[in-house]
Amino acid sequence: MKKKKVLFIASTGGHLTELMQLKPLFKEYDYHIVTEKTSVNLALKKEYGKKIDYVIYGTKDHKISYLFKLFFNCWIELFIFLKFRPKYIVTTGAHIAGPMCCIGKIFGSKIIFIETFANKNTKTVTGKSVYKFADLFLVQWEEMLELYPNAKYWGSLF
Repeated sequence: MKKKKVLFIASTGGHLTELMQLKPLFKEYDYHIVTEKTSVNLALKKEYGKKIDYVIYGTKDHKISYLFKLFFNCWIELFIFLKFRPKYIVTTGAHIAGPMCCIGKIFGSKIIFIETFANKNTKTVTGKSVYKFADLFLVQWEEMLELYPNAKYWGSLF
């Protein structure tokens, strides 16, 4: 039986740390990982080889360069998506996840968004956007169900 294609995507740092808690699921699927290229994340290439791709690292602290990087990342993500053609996209956010979720939705992928553990009482920017069209929106705090009434409480990834 052919394994379903699942793309896992998250920005570097805590979002990626949360996403990597799902590592036991990788063996169940034909998976691919996308994250930002940083010196810390380059070590993942040794472990995952062709199963990982990188986009340009950007921070909102540098607004002008961030806009250019976001624009280029959209094109890189479109290329990655078309190369892998996932049935599902699973993400813990942040900014690099939004464009991939939009691309996936346009092409018929199912979107599974896991709102970050770091927020207990406020919505994230990406969460607010993806909530509108996610096929499954999961929260890690019960309090978040007040902010996202159609979400499912899933508990902590840690």
